[in-house]
Amino acid sequence: MKTVALYNLGCKVNSYEMEVMRQILREKGYGIVAFDERADIYIVNTCTVTNIADRKSRQMLHRARQLNPDAVVVAVGCYVQTGREAVEADPGVDLAIGNNRKKDIAAILEEYLERRREGGPERDKTLEGATVLDIGHTYEYEEMRLKHTAERTRAYIKIQDGCNQFCSYCAIPYARGRVRSRRAEDVLEEVRGLVDAGYREVVLTGIHISSYGIDFGEDGAQAGSTGGPESGQESVLLRGGSGQEEGDAAGAQTGRKAGSTGDPESGQESVLLRGGAGQAPGNQGALREEPRTDDRARERKRQPAYNGRSRLVELVEQIHGIEGLERIRLGSLEPRIVTPEAVRRLAALPKLCPHFHLSLQSGCDATLKRMNRHYTAGEYYKSVELLRECFHRPAITTDVIAGFPGETEAEFADTREFLEKAGFYEMHVFKYSRREGTAAASMPDQVPEPVKARRSAELIALGERQSLEFRRRYIGKEAEALLEETREIGGRTYCIGHTKDYVKVAVDVTERLQEAPAMINTVVKIPVRDFLTDEILM
Repeated sequence: MKTVALYNLGCKVNSYEMEVMRQILREKGYGIVAFDERADIYIVNTCTVTNIADRKSRQMLHRARQLNPDAVVVAVGCYVQTGREAVEADPGVDLAIGNNRKKDIAAILEEYLERRREGGPERDKTLEGATVLDIGHTYEYEEMRLKHTAERTRAYIKIQDGCNQFCSYCAIPYARGRVRSRRAEDVLEEVRGLVDAGYREVVLTGIHISSYGIDFGEDGAQAGSTGGPESGQESVLLRGGSGQEEGDAAGAQTGRKAGSTGDPESGQESVLLRGGAGQAPGNQGALREEPRTDDRARERKRQPAYNGRSRLVELVEQIHGIEGLERIRLGSLEPRIVTPEAVRRLAALPKLCPHFHLSLQSGCDATLKRMNRHYTAGEYYKSVELLRECFHRPAITTDVIAGFPGETEAEFADTREFLEKAGFYEMHVFKYSRREGTAAASMPDQVPEPVKARRSAELIALGERQSLEFRRRYIGKEAEALLEETREIGGRTYCIGHTKDYVKVAVDVTERLQEAPAMINTVVKIPVRDFLTDEILM
């Protein structure tokens, strides 16, 4: 039995995909070991959100090579998409797999190992280009199915991939491609399975979940898109074999993805095509991607940019109806999705957690415009007010970039003043990181590092004060928490969980340790007296 060690970098979407890859490999008979152990295969799920993320990805790949010089080292994901030439030139990497191919990890590995046994080209890291797609012209959602996670209470559910926003500082649209939404039926089936497995809470995540469904047709099926306004070409992965069709042109209408076997539980590989027309399915020929022209594709329009309308709320309403599920939490939201109708519908769902992450980035309109954000600070603030009108004390969190190119002291002051007025539960503050290949990287008036550091420190301090104030409101009140873990703090043992608005609360179980295991994954009411730590109430 070959052993595999996996390491994940980056966002919750990456974490979800890593969990599925781990699940697939385990089901295929691989032994999963810790990353710092000696393994036959090392897989690094990379990130490219910043230059630092690229560097960290390279470091982990090289660390894997040091752990076992004879191992197969596999780079997977976003860094592969944006830095393919560098990855292919890196002697520490044996195999490169891009996005929208992660579900095929086991089949790709088997193909690679078979080629190596047969003395194939040592430096063919993409199996003749088959393992890295042209993600900018990929319009099919990569269906994956999670059955369990490392957590016992909360499961992250990927509902969407890709982004059409093209913020001037961000490389993610180049790494993840255009918006591709998951069929509601598949989301619901996955949630039901996780609820049956004992999970009480799900978090809906994606690259830009507010865009969920904008790529669907009127009937709710994924409409797809053409490679250009008139090209009419779609990329489809074909399975070779006598008598097999090259793909299902009506896959979106029938609910079956082009090139798929139709049954996600069948265990059959759905995208790898070995050989070509007339070759047997078992043929060990090249995996490949081939273009196909579909007459109907010529009639399809290019994907729209997000305009404040999507099918996210509709999906949340459907998930809300699943029996046994107690909590639904949303990932990062586009401020423009917070409309009176959307908030009214969401507020009618008792299972929805009043915890909303609205990405801001700057409180200055001039800076927002340079960032290519599609709202003003005033419009954002109206969204915050609307949530507070319809939900009781919602936890609103955000992201802020300090020191964006051209940010003057006056613009920074506008942002600080806006943040003070808005009053967030948590703020994730980042110093602007120059990302090569983005519009912001070549903008004039780059802010010096010491200035970025000072501004970032100011905003972090402001965020800490606001977070403390939000949590302090619980003292003297009763908190309802879903308990998730047992931890020892200051010589005593506590069961710790989160409220619906994501505040950490602890129950002292020192005198009843035998009850602690049964308390995990239960919802309890806790009279809050004080702070146990700076971040945990008790």
